Amino acid sequence: MTNTYVPVVKMQESSDAIDRYINEHSLRLTSEQNELLQYSNSLPGYLSKMLGSIDEAQFFQVILQLMKCKRCIEIGSFTGYTALTIALALPSDGQLIACDINDKYIRQDLWKKAGVSEKITLKVGSAIETLKKLLEEHGEGSFDFIFIDADKTNYMNYYELAIKLIRSNGLIAVDNTLWSGKVIDETDTRDDTIAVRKLNDFIRDDQRVDISFLRLGDGTTLCRKK
Repeated sequence: MTNTYVPVVKMQESSDAIDRYINEHSLRLTSEQNELLQYSNSLPGYLSKMLGSIDEAQFFQVILQLMKCKRCIEIGSFTGYTALTIALALPSDGQLIACDINDKYIRQDLWKKAGVSEKITLKVGSAIETLKKLLEEHGEGSFDFIFIDADKTNYMNYYELAIKLIRSNGLIAVDNTLWSGKVIDETDTRDDTIAVRKLNDFIRDDQRVDISFLRLGDGTTLCRKK
């Protein structure tokens, strides 16, 4: 029997009254975040839908500060909104390595305007190669927080490299783990959907981590390395 699903709507796209209430009573966006959000939404076609959920990004800020994180990695930056949000939560000596295949849409000018550009190092090119190089340069267990939000067919590769890079008691956050609900649509056999399902199944059974699979944004899975 085929499961039915309801597409996931990100906070900034939702017209639901409860989502609006949550938005009005929790989101605290800087002028640079608002400017970057408007820019992301103005991009043509599917690009305007690629930005992660803004409530998810703010949730990360709370986690980062609770964990006193200093060394972070973002795999997939798009316009740089989440990178900006993470950097705002880091201490003055904090550092975020932001990885993307290109910098076409990344608004580094807004990182600078927000006063966080010194905290962000942008690595353009294959994220897999970047992560391997970080392993060579810094060794295993050298980062506090890693956010995975890039091409889905490489999700398993990113996760395995992240497990090596993250310290004990560090946190890996994986975005799009509900994939707009497609993960439960048995008729959807596209490569991206299969890749997300595969990682979800793998993380469920991965005894190296404690997990929390949240219905936050388009699905957010948190993995604490033991």
